[in-house]
Amino acid sequence: MTLELIVFIGSILFGILLYWRESTGNGLYRFFNKIMYSKELQMSPNDPTGFLYQQKFVLRLVFITLIFLIGILIARFLIPIDIATISVFTSSIVGTLLGTYIGGFVLKSEKVIDEQSDSLEEKFDQAIEQGKEYIQDFKAKEPKAVEEAKKEIEEQPEEPKKSARERLKDKGLM
Repeated sequence: MTLELIVFIGSILFGILLYWRESTGNGLYRFFNKIMYSKELQMSPNDPTGFLYQQKFVLRLVFITLIFLIGILIARFLIPIDIATISVFTSSIVGTLLGTYIGGFVLKSEKVIDEQSDSLEEKFDQAIEQGKEYIQDFKAKEPKAVEEAKKEIEEQPEEPKKSARERLKDKGLM
């Protein structure tokens, strides 16, 4: 169980790395595309599609499974120990597939943040300027308001206060 967990976490990181690597360039995919298809059916020069980058779920699954099958075959011939069990194989495929989706989420969120950063800076600067104006208005108006309140307090005549006994007598409770 521990080996499968370690392989799963490692394959998530491997999937993120594969997705990121393919998002920066898809030379291997272009090479196979030129070999497999005629000139009319080849992908356009500005198409960023790769084995994992901008592919549907089924094609990603097929390519990832193919990568791990080739890796297991190489490991079987090089290492005489049988470590390539089905549980390790499936956890590595699922982890890599999950890692590609995590990598896609990270790349998309990074692009959105980069696009919105200029507008966020402008909005933040506007909010700071409005806050400064509000503080200046508050400082300018505060002394006038305090002076007016003091004048109103001074102008009001003080009424003699009745004691609690007198108030109860006025209400007829005593």
